[in-house]
Amino acid sequence: MIYLDAAATTLQKPTAVASASAYAVNHMATPGRGGHQPAMLAAETAFACRQAAAELFHVGEPDNVVLTFNATHGLNIAIQSLVKPGDTVLISGYEHNAVTRPLAAIPNVKVKVAASPLFQPETILYQFQRLLTPEVSAVVCNHVSNVFGYVLPVAEISALCARRGVPLILDASQSAGCLPVHLDELGAAFIAMPGHKGLYGPQGTGLLLCNHETAPILRGGTGSVSIRQDMPDFLPDRLEAGTQNIAGVAGLLEGLRFVRSQGEEKILDHERRLAARAAEQLSALPGVRVYAARGLFCQSGVLSFQVEGMDCEEVGETLGGMGIAVRAGLHCAPLAHRSAGTLKAGTVRASFSAFNHGKEADQLAAPCAFARPFSPVLFGI
Repeated sequence: MIYLDAAATTLQKPTAVASASAYAVNHMATPGRGGHQPAMLAAETAFACRQAAAELFHVGEPDNVVLTFNATHGLNIAIQSLVKPGDTVLISGYEHNAVTRPLAAIPNVKVKVAASPLFQPETILYQFQRLLTPEVSAVVCNHVSNVFGYVLPVAEISALCARRGVPLILDASQSAGCLPVHLDELGAAFIAMPGHKGLYGPQGTGLLLCNHETAPILRGGTGSVSIRQDMPDFLPDRLEAGTQNIAGVAGLLEGLRFVRSQGEEKILDHERRLAARAAEQLSALPGVRVYAARGLFCQSGVLSFQVEGMDCEEVGETLGGMGIAVRAGLHCAPLAHRSAGTLKAGTVRASFSAFNHGKEADQLAAPCAFARPFSPVLFGI
């Protein structure tokens, strides 16, 4: 199989990830729940994971790195920590349902959308400047669109938020591991990310980088101050109720070490080269519309396309039958499709990882010639 669905989860991992998780299953207990060796080993592993993340993402204190089950978990914590009923929140036009659904669940929240066309960072920055008015109590912004790989100008957006005194939540689901995500430089209140995508950890893992007061959404045992019936007032315990996925954390630690050893710039360059290679070949096919920035100047290794006359789900299934794994549809991000003008049809998405290679990118285009005769259409943006 040619696996081109890294934006959903990276299937190919460093071998150390699976080995570490398997070792943890048989040798580690629950951190903070005992003084015996299995519990102590688990605690050491959890702290090592926090420390590795703190170093990679420039977090001052490892305890401000909270272990979550996925980015959605972290985003829910962040949103419920900042947003109250009746608040006004500003978001980008490229947010995932992991942002829009939690906001919709809070009573009487007004959501303002900084909508703009694809691959126009100046335009979306202007929209943020225009819409970040005094009544806005929080900003939530995607770093990279999971549908189009569009890299938003988050440094400028975070600086704008700082100037106007509005806390920022950054969704780094598609950027962590391939772009610099530095909490100290961005000054965000929270940055949420999954462990199983660009960090190459197992599923069921994630990180929330905290730079603001927090509100727990789960309550229960923490192994600390057990006499109290309210949650601890210190991190990470305040946000980590219940038994942790220590096998996942052990694997995530190895994923973080892999990213650190390779370097985010090298990984991004590799993924972007593959996406550009696929985009060039797909664009040469009659009837294939590719959503790609010129030179991929503001795009990661995520690429969307459509085939004229074919439903995107049909294209995805056909490619799957040929042994090429992509994702088709709305990608849990209808707002992004609305902003890009693809809400009605959806897109087919190919997304690359550090473990893909050039021949795999080449083979994506060949099966797309299966389609029917076409009239000329757009070949990119």
